Amino acid sequence: MDLHLIPGAAPTDLERAAVDGALGPPDSGWDGGERRPKLDGHIAHGGRDARARRHLLLPALHALQGRAGWISPGALNYICQRLTVPPAEAYGVATFYSMFSIEPRPATVVHVCDDIACRIKGAKELGAEMEKSLGPAGSQAHRGNAPGKSGSAHGKTGGAMWLKSPCLGLCEHAPAVMFQVAGGKPAASGPRAGDATGDWTLAPARTADVLAGITGRRALGRPRGASTPQTRTGAGGADRASAGAAPLRLLRRVGRVDPESLDDYRAHGGYAALRRALALGPEGVIREVTDSKLMGRGGAAFPTGRKWDAVAKQPAHPHYLVCNADESEPGTFKDRVLMEEDPFALVEAMTIAGYAADCARGYIYIRGEYPLALARLANAIEAARTRGLLGDDILGSGFRFDIEIRRGAGAYICGEETALFNSIEGLRGEPRNKPPFPVQVGLFGKPTLINNVETLVNVLDIVVEGGPAFAAIGTAQSSGTKLFCVSGCVAAPGVYEAPFGATLADIVKLAGGVGAGRTLRAVLLGGAAGSFVTPDEMDVPLTFEGTRAIGASLGSGVIMVFDDTVDLQDTVLRIAAFFRDESCGQCVPCRVGTERQEEVLHRLADAAAARDGRRVPAAATEVALLDEIGQAMRDASICGLGQTAAGAAQSAIKKLGLFGGGR
Repeated sequence: MDLHLIPGAAPTDLERAAVDGALGPPDSGWDGGERRPKLDGHIAHGGRDARARRHLLLPALHALQGRAGWISPGALNYICQRLTVPPAEAYGVATFYSMFSIEPRPATVVHVCDDIACRIKGAKELGAEMEKSLGPAGSQAHRGNAPGKSGSAHGKTGGAMWLKSPCLGLCEHAPAVMFQVAGGKPAASGPRAGDATGDWTLAPARTADVLAGITGRRALGRPRGASTPQTRTGAGGADRASAGAAPLRLLRRVGRVDPESLDDYRAHGGYAALRRALALGPEGVIREVTDSKLMGRGGAAFPTGRKWDAVAKQPAHPHYLVCNADESEPGTFKDRVLMEEDPFALVEAMTIAGYAADCARGYIYIRGEYPLALARLANAIEAARTRGLLGDDILGSGFRFDIEIRRGAGAYICGEETALFNSIEGLRGEPRNKPPFPVQVGLFGKPTLINNVETLVNVLDIVVEGGPAFAAIGTAQSSGTKLFCVSGCVAAPGVYEAPFGATLADIVKLAGGVGAGRTLRAVLLGGAAGSFVTPDEMDVPLTFEGTRAIGASLGSGVIMVFDDTVDLQDTVLRIAAFFRDESCGQCVPCRVGTERQEEVLHRLADAAAARDGRRVPAAATEVALLDEIGQAMRDASICGLGQTAAGAAQSAIKKLGLFGGGR
């Protein structure tokens, strides 16, 4: 293939080393190695073998970003040679993700969350202080050190810059910051081979700690269990998990078991489910999952047993298993907590799913903004593989299964299952049209089972206790327990576990309720893609059927609480900006609709301000236009992003009377 490489652009030695660390050394001059005229002049390897390596594009880009701090034209050329990818296509992938840069930038980039949960807790003020200290967002500042040598990978050594970021998934500890640090030494082997990430997070973030972090002094990390008040002892934690409450299932090991110790995990019941699954056989496992009535916990609520059975019965092979850990919905952080605090549970659950659906390989697609979860999962996978719990002959059963981690790079749309497949395959993370569905044609064009973290971890108890026992928990149509991400104006934000059927008021009370002297104004249920719920609707049962009855959705389990101190118009405008930014742009209804929606909301906000908050006569016309835009996005968008982008804004106007409309 004539790649048409970028003229005059050559990689530096550091860039070559970064790419080779991820891909291995080149085989010949045809793929970027040393030219051997006598051999390479007569034979060239390519075709299907070369195209089959395109899925390594994302890891290679991560390796470059992590070592060099940016992706230069020369480095992009080298990746294209190594993987036989046209530069135009590689450029399209590199520019798709917010964590990659094709322009030189400092070694340290501070991502300051500017999304709704953090705005409630002072993100605007933190951003203003960062601007005073480091200059406007996107501009380079220096730590007081002298500029580095010319030709440095980062331009000027010691530099730093800060950027505004969408939700970092640390809403319970808002405001949050992530440090993206380049220049680390890559791992030589294991699940993170070639990965040089030095990224880390800070939450709650204070200006002094952020500035100290830029100089390399990390603030103390969050204590274990800090995200799950129900598992805390003392400080009121035991009181919130009141006597007589349903026992914790998904969270029972959080804060109590060392997440980096396989032995500790096994001492607390770990891998009993896998042994039971091997005794049941694949059909027996699927039968138990079907009998449990487990519904997907990612938002779509599809019956899990039906999905597993459909993949298992597909004649085409190989089958793939994908764990969707790209948890990017603003206000959502439950999967992060499970991966950080109970990573072996996910590895075990994936092994069972792979066994049941006849999958030989599984992929965990994890948010790029979750460095601690990434590290702990990599450790768990390596430990399981070392002990014969992954690999060619698991527990002497003859079952072969292994897991590979793929790290996202900052794209909300990649939480959509088919966009995630494209991302793994080295393409832009854009959704595919359906049908065909993933159970028939998924990753690499093969039958694929895809579930999110919470869904998979539920399987452990189902296999051990039996499907009917699980189905007896919760309600007839919503079985089991659910993890709720509670944030905003509550006394104890965090992940809470409760059986389906608990009311919204019950969960808010479990989190300590709103602050003393403050009045509940609204709850955002289901995240940015959800809708607002009024104080009059707090008795809604949190079940799939209960929320549908009031025109809402459980979504990913977000419960974001707003009291009377919060500017809800600002919140809605931020949600609209989020969808505008995160639309992949592939389909017109979403690409244009999210832009027009934000414009209408700003016009309504300006008109309402001019009328001092009173009802605006012209608002009816604008609200009608907003409804029309929302309907077009729901009816014609390719994926759920566009289909749900108008829900929060429309419910805010109609239920809360914002922007001069509604009640």
